Parts: sequence; structure tokens; C-alpha cells
Amino acid sequence: MTHGELWREIMWYGKFDRMPVIHWGGWPETHERWLKEGLPPDVSERNYFQATPHWMFISVNINLYPEFEEEVLEINGEYRVVRSKDGVVKQEWLRQSCIPHYMDFTLKTASDWEKYKTRLKPDQARIPENLDEKINQAEESGLFMAVETVSLMGWIRNWMGVENMSYLMYDNPEVYEDMVNTLADLSCWAIDQIVPRMKRKPDMGFGWEDICGKSGPLVNPDFFVRYVAPGYQKIRNKLEQYGVKLLGIDCDGDVEKLVEPWLDSGVNLFFPIEKGTWQADPMLYRKKYGREMRIVGGFNKHELEKSPAAIDVEIERRLPLMKAGGFVMMPDHLITPDTPLENYKYYINRIRTLRF
Repeated sequence: MTHGELWREIMWYGKFDRMPVIHWGGWPETHERWLKEGLPPDVSERNYFQATPHWMFISVNINLYPEFEEEVLEINGEYRVVRSKDGVVKQEWLRQSCIPHYMDFTLKTASDWEKYKTRLKPDQARIPENLDEKINQAEESGLFMAVETVSLMGWIRNWMGVENMSYLMYDNPEVYEDMVNTLADLSCWAIDQIVPRMKRKPDMGFGWEDICGKSGPLVNPDFFVRYVAPGYQKIRNKLEQYGVKLLGIDCDGDVEKLVEPWLDSGVNLFFPIEKGTWQADPMLYRKKYGREMRIVGGFNKHELEKSPAAIDVEIERRLPLMKAGGFVMMPDHLITPDTPLENYKYYINRIRTLRF
């Protein structure tokens, strides 16, 4: 059974007896630690662990086009200040992995949107010359295949900042609605450029969001239902036209208050379901929302820092859900620098030898 076949059996509650052996990756500081602990410098981490990625992405350019010209405004030994390709001025740390400090934005208010919007139009120049080659590589890889879809909130938050976006949602919800529709339309156009070229339909559409923190979402669920959910419905409907019945999102943080609105709007695969300080539990989600809520992730990454015994306990906790289907277990975010190489090798080998 290929990687893709195993994924499809799990996602559609078929016949399977194991989990795919997936290596997402770690922080740069994690890699540096592992090099000191015996990771060969001339071998990729995935090859070393004999693991696979989650899935193979197929995409055209659905970001800003044309992008803004990147401009370095200040640089020293600790950080640089740059106007990036999305028009955001931010301070980026040079010696550590850290979220940038966002300082200024090109898209600030409703009045800025019409000009910014011109960079989100369909254009044949968005289609890479090697798209057919990339499709062939994906199809021949045997991996689960995903068509990249847009973010309907996370990108806007990045382009505007949390404060500006929050004011916009309150003062000009119709403009936010137009942002959502513009992005969803671009995503549907992209799907139309990709899927007809494929010999086999992709397994899902998948996009990034990250609009939740430890206290929940950055958006009121009622606002989400009225102004954001229709964009997801539009993308899901486009996928359905090609027989693709999975739409997934990547959202960190406490997603609880948005799970039902997401499900109602056609999202049916959730990643990575961090345990976090809010104690999220994929098994409780399954009991509450049923089999339509498929989950990828759900293994508390911090247990990898402790010991093989702690890893075993976390695996045992997830066994019933693994056996039930609709759940692919993997760490709930990048591997932390506090994780010893031997602990992670133990985890990978436990997943490799696990049988139901």
C-alpha cells in the first residue's frame, strides 16, 4: 500500500493497520542540536528518519501578484527591518527563530483595499511553466496530493495586522466580505488551472489560516459565519465539481469555537490540533463532532522532550482514535529544540512498528 493509498483508507474509514511515518520538521535550533547529537550533516532529516512529508502540494501562484519590491530599511547584528513583498514593514531577528515584530502596513484601512486588491486578480502569469512537470512528480510520488487553497483570514491578518483587521471587521464588514470573496474567487480560478491537467484527481484542497491563539479565535464566530464561511463554501463547491471531497485547514491555537462553523462551511480536515495550555483533545472533538471532522496531528510535541516512557503514554492515549480512522497522528507542531535526537528517533520507530 502506497503512502497515498494508506492516507485515503484512513481518511475514508477503510481498511488499514498502521499510521504513515511522517516527519514534518523542527525549528532551526532543533536541527542544530541534532547535528551535535549525531545527525549526519549531509543527509536530509526525512531520509535519515526514513519518513515522508504529510502530502505533496500542487499549486499555482495565489499570493500577491505582482508582489511589492522588498526593501531593507535597517540592519545590524541582531535584526533587520525590511519592507517585505506583501508591503509590511517588519523587524526580523537574525540569530533566533521568532515571530517578526510588525511595524507598519500598506493595507491599513478600507480605503486602501481597492488598490491592494489589484494584486489578487487571476492572471496566466501565475501559472508556472513547469506546472505539468510538478503534477507528474506528485502523481508518481505515491503521496497524498493536495491543491493549495487560499487563507481567508490569516493572510489578511498578516497584510493588515491584528488591530487594523479588527477595526475593519467592525467598521467596514462589507469590505472584509469583499476581501474574502476576492481570495476565494482566486482560489477557485487556481483549482480550475490545476485539476483538469491531472490524470488522477487530487485528494484534497488545503490552506493555511492560523487565526486562533491560546484564548480562541481572532474573530467573533457570528462574524465568521456571516462574512467568512461563504468563502470556504465557494472553495469547497469548486472542489466538489471535480469530485474532491476533502478541504483542510492549518490553524494553530484553540480552534474550538470555529470548528462547527468550519464544518458547516465545508472544511472537514483539521491540522494540527495543538494540545496547548487549553488542553485540546482530538478524541473529545471526535465524540462531539463525529467522523466528518478528520484530524491530522494531535500528538503533544512536548512529550517528545521527556522520555521514551512519556512518548509511549501519549501514543497509547491516541490508539483508539488511530484505530477508528479519520485521524493521522503526528506531532502537533514543529519539533522543539528541547527534544533529544534519540527521543525523536524512538518516536519515529514506534510509529513505524505500530500495528493495530
